[in-house]
Amino acid sequence: MRWLRYWRLGTCLLGCISSLPVLGRTNALTSHRPNVVLIVADDLGWGDLGCYGQRNIRTPVLDRMAQEGMRFTDHYAGHTVCAPSRCALMLGLHTGHCPVRGNREVQPMGQQPIPDEAFTLAELFKQAGYTTALIGKWGLGGPGSSGEPNRQGFDYFFGYLCQRHAHNYFPEFLFRNHQRVVLRNLLAEPKRPDGAGVAIRRLDYAPDLMLKEALAFIRRNRARPFFLYFATTLPHANNEAGDRGMEIPDYGIYRDLPWPEPQKGHAAMITRLDQDVGRILDQLERLGLSDRTLVLFTSDNGPHREGGNDPEFNDSNGPFRGIKRDLYEGGIRVPLIARWPGRIPKGVVSDHVCAFWDYLPTFAELLGVALPVDVDGISFLPTLLGDPSRQRQHAFLYWEFHERPATVQAIRMGKWKAVRHSPSGPVELYDLSTDPGESRDLAGQHPEVVEKIREYLRTARTDHPLWPLREGQ
Repeated sequence: MRWLRYWRLGTCLLGCISSLPVLGRTNALTSHRPNVVLIVADDLGWGDLGCYGQRNIRTPVLDRMAQEGMRFTDHYAGHTVCAPSRCALMLGLHTGHCPVRGNREVQPMGQQPIPDEAFTLAELFKQAGYTTALIGKWGLGGPGSSGEPNRQGFDYFFGYLCQRHAHNYFPEFLFRNHQRVVLRNLLAEPKRPDGAGVAIRRLDYAPDLMLKEALAFIRRNRARPFFLYFATTLPHANNEAGDRGMEIPDYGIYRDLPWPEPQKGHAAMITRLDQDVGRILDQLERLGLSDRTLVLFTSDNGPHREGGNDPEFNDSNGPFRGIKRDLYEGGIRVPLIARWPGRIPKGVVSDHVCAFWDYLPTFAELLGVALPVDVDGISFLPTLLGDPSRQRQHAFLYWEFHERPATVQAIRMGKWKAVRHSPSGPVELYDLSTDPGESRDLAGQHPEVVEKIREYLRTARTDHPLWPLREGQ
């Protein structure tokens, strides 16, 4: 029962606080507790930002944020598609242990919910006395389910519960907590078979509404510690709109370029996202909160080929092979930029290997409390605060993908990356230090490495009735 879980957690936290070691700059008992703003883009590729090598799409705010803070080169999403990636983020578990390991839909609206007994990022902050909010896309439980954000530690929620609903940038409604908020968007039926006479009213662009809510949440809570999870839908496509799926009111600076229309839309979405991040940073500065706020920016998986978008047009996956729905690097390696003036060193580029399941233990260390649950993650707070000598390393990272005929698995182990396309299939092995594009399979030259990885593949996961390992046809 949830009340019993909270009681146990409160008891655990009180006991832990009484016996905490001195953590210097991270000690929640000797300094102001920092606010945390976690911004997660949707389908943004590693190569979509200027500070990661992008040449055509303008991202001046995020480029400046990297100069003012820390940029990670070897950071990984929880998965290669939305729901399991966000589950790994929320629960601190990789997809061999997550209760949500795929985009499994539940009718009439929503995806497979995280269970009531799950312990989330939001619950960690809430138990530590923070005000918590999710603004944007959820995808971990529809209306009335155990996964609703307000049942998983979020005091306030505004946005999309269902990720399919989130494909539409001009929706008929969004959710505020448990209530539907009707918007000013209408698409009437065609008057003739050729489509002429369609009446369209599109006044409420969802990303703009969600940004407005995020700014208002920060303003309301400026006098107390808060955790804001801003899960924007940019630059995801409207998957139901065909080649017109990059929905944005204005192409802006890309309007007159000799590019295909979807590429103008994709670039404009990323630049608009960059501007939204700038509005959040400006709000923190205006309210005098910048020095007391850790801001993290990342993406839930690699770039997409949807809505007419061509990820190769602007090299969205950078030097890597693969895109969304692949377990090659391009599908799972994503940006991570961290900024906290006075705490995070400026202009640092870190090659620390970390993943979405590391956020929960990182925030626990930041708050100076012990986790009441077992996780797969390792805190990367020492790296953030410029003390890599204290940084623990992963023996390996693990992913599994269930939306192919056979289950695909992947391992990152030091410089090595392995991909297996079925549970009984051969292991592909790549040396990322010399071959980040995963073009040369070295499995035949390093049988001892392959055997170690096979052992990890055998032991990294637990069985789940909804996500069995499948050999395919």
